[in-house]
Amino acid sequence: MVARVPRLVIAAPSSGSGKTTVATGIMAALTARGVRVSPHKVGPDYIDPGYHALATGRPGRNLDPFLSGPERIAPLLAHGAAGADLAVVEGVMGLFDGAAGRGELASTAHVAKLLRAPVVLVVDASAQSRSVAALVHGFASWDPEVRLAGVVLNRVGSDRHERLLREALESGGGVPVLGVLRRTDGVRVPSRHLGLVPAVERDAAAVAAVREMGELVRAGVDLEALVRLARSAPELTEPAWDPAAEASPVGAPRRPRIALAGGAAFSFSYAENAELLAAAGAEVVPFDPLRDEKLPAEAAGLVIGGGFPEVYAAELSENAALRSAVRELAATGAPVAAECAGMLYLGRELDGRPMCGVLDCTAGMGERLTLGYREAVALSPSPLGPPGLRVAGHEFHRTVTAPGAGESPAWGWRGPSGARTEGFTTPTVHASYLHLHWTGAPAIPRALVAAASARIGA
Repeated sequence: MVARVPRLVIAAPSSGSGKTTVATGIMAALTARGVRVSPHKVGPDYIDPGYHALATGRPGRNLDPFLSGPERIAPLLAHGAAGADLAVVEGVMGLFDGAAGRGELASTAHVAKLLRAPVVLVVDASAQSRSVAALVHGFASWDPEVRLAGVVLNRVGSDRHERLLREALESGGGVPVLGVLRRTDGVRVPSRHLGLVPAVERDAAAVAAVREMGELVRAGVDLEALVRLARSAPELTEPAWDPAAEASPVGAPRRPRIALAGGAAFSFSYAENAELLAAAGAEVVPFDPLRDEKLPAEAAGLVIGGGFPEVYAAELSENAALRSAVRELAATGAPVAAECAGMLYLGRELDGRPMCGVLDCTAGMGERLTLGYREAVALSPSPLGPPGLRVAGHEFHRTVTAPGAGESPAWGWRGPSGARTEGFTTPTVHASYLHLHWTGAPAIPRALVAAASARIGA
């Protein structure tokens, strides 16, 4: 079925240009006008979608050709935008920056081409005047398949500065200025070792920051022109992604309950992962390890995503009742899947503080950031699937782990420094630093639900 989804992509020449402020501000400003905006983010990042969700009242969703496959990008946008008036897609890094050594794969330009969407370039103009025309011309002409349809000039210093920039772009021809944002200290989103502080951790401050972004954009950007531009995108010919088609029910006599960790300590989760679990037949029940002392009643499985357990190690450790409940559930043979932060929580200790003890590994903060896409193969049987299962994932952490006894490695892959193994498994527990978007491996949620169903049927 053809989907009519007005859409545009917000890109930049490089990171730090202000595209998160502009993209989130556009979402907030249009939502305030009554426009139903579907928010999306290119790449694996979890944090920006949290601010997008605050701006729009809808789940922030990721579009990552490396993790999900290029063929799923347009269908995922159509799925996420169901019932919306318009989709706004925030890019990643610079417009043409993608997976290292893989050409355009997973770049903002790649996603824009897959979506056949117009691109608005956010340019940090703080240290240039006439040169802005050369920069924009270069980005507009680099790939003829990318439709660079407008520019937002950010961090403009004065009326005179704005005039010089506009004159230069008008003489360069072709790409209109759709907005000008002045230098301001009003919008500040704090950051730490892995980037911006997630919106879920900031509460009222995050809401205020999003409101300020919206006001900044409303005052400086031609919103009507953006809406017209979004409506100029052609119809999508790809059918919307359907979780039920990807992970049909396993056919259990009753739906198993799978507990899904959330809250400030475990805020890294892709919306489609939970949708796939539900489509496979699970009843997905969220809980917050910082607040809840018990797992959801009758939980037959457990999924713990990423986040910042190192920030909340003391609070997580103090919740001894829940740590004990997690350990007891794992001991029954219920399937447990944990990514990054979840793996640290399952270990014996984190930065010297007791954790759940499901695994014998220990963890602590390291000196360097580990970051990058991975193509991995499962080395051991686990609730995610058999040995040989191939996945595309993303690694992003500053902690390091020391293995204990009794666990087998989860994944293997080959990188610049040679072959590497990572993560820990038992027949019923899978824990790894690797973040997965299950749309790229829908057999995983089905396997988890099947394992949970076997527990309640035992």
